Amino acid sequence: MSTITRRTVNRIIPATIVAGLMAMGMTACVQGENSGSAPAESGESTTGGSEWSTDTLAIDWATYNPLSLVVKEQGLIESALGDSVSVEWLQSAGSNKANELLRSGSIDVGSTAGSAALFARANGSPIKVIDIYSQPEWSAIVVGADSDITDVAQLKGKSIAATKGTDPYFFLLQSLEQAGLSIDDVEVQNVQHADGRSLLEGGSVQAWSGLDPIMAAAEVESGAKLIYRNVDFNTYGFLNATEEFITDHPDVAQVVVNAYEEARTWAIAHPDETAQLLADAAGIDLAVAKTVIAERSNLDVSGVPGDAQVSVLTKISPIIAESGDVAGGQQALDAALGSIVFDQFALKATE
Repeated sequence: MSTITRRTVNRIIPATIVAGLMAMGMTACVQGENSGSAPAESGESTTGGSEWSTDTLAIDWATYNPLSLVVKEQGLIESALGDSVSVEWLQSAGSNKANELLRSGSIDVGSTAGSAALFARANGSPIKVIDIYSQPEWSAIVVGADSDITDVAQLKGKSIAATKGTDPYFFLLQSLEQAGLSIDDVEVQNVQHADGRSLLEGGSVQAWSGLDPIMAAAEVESGAKLIYRNVDFNTYGFLNATEEFITDHPDVAQVVVNAYEEARTWAIAHPDETAQLLADAAGIDLAVAKTVIAERSNLDVSGVPGDAQVSVLTKISPIIAESGDVAGGQQALDAALGSIVFDQFALKATE
């Protein structure tokens, strides 16, 4: 049976298996709610037997999500699920790519910035955040080593590289607004993060809204300059799952979140080893990776999604609405804000 066929079958059958659990209130909760029965324990199947509710799990890893590297390298999910579940890892090159994979059903769980998750849900993608993997300062406005641009106001009329649907893009929107500019005052080159660095260093753009660890590497290797930083403009790292996966496979979803919380504890206790994993995965110098982990990736935050994340997203939602990139405008964003959080797995994992 092909992977696609097997995945389709396994997503239909478990819906009936877990119907009893769903009937007790295991529904997608909005912010501030914690209704419904607790999700299945790690190692506990929804069938009440020895089998898990699915025999496949597709999940992403990303260099902007250090915990994903720990989970993958240490085989935490595979160890918990055993041989009966095949785990497929796919790399996400950016939040926009993770969202594409989630929306297409290519992955069940994917890592994005909070702003990107909100953007995707407001545009109809049925995803919810099930865990918080970091509170990063991973975005900034970057210019070349020889540039005479020193502040955001000087970007009027300039060409800027940014990846739409990601935190750096929304960082750019907020930075422009604070400087008294709008997106119409600049020319945005919509490219992937690594290509943004290439365009900047090649002189095709005058600025780049960058993302670590690519941005940190550009600083060290090319002398790129960060002319504007603002940690408050960066949103949290969201681990998202499709609603179908949450509903049909809560036992496996719990295993994923448990693994992330185990990885967090290990990464906090082993920053140098975590940096080495990042250096190897991203192909960057270890010193650069250490900067990203030690200075720009706060992993010591609660994994339970809730008020802190919704508060940040509420502040930036009007700016996203004004960009015109959400078809339903502010109404769609408000609906997404009220329904994007699913905290039950993280609550269980952090008890």
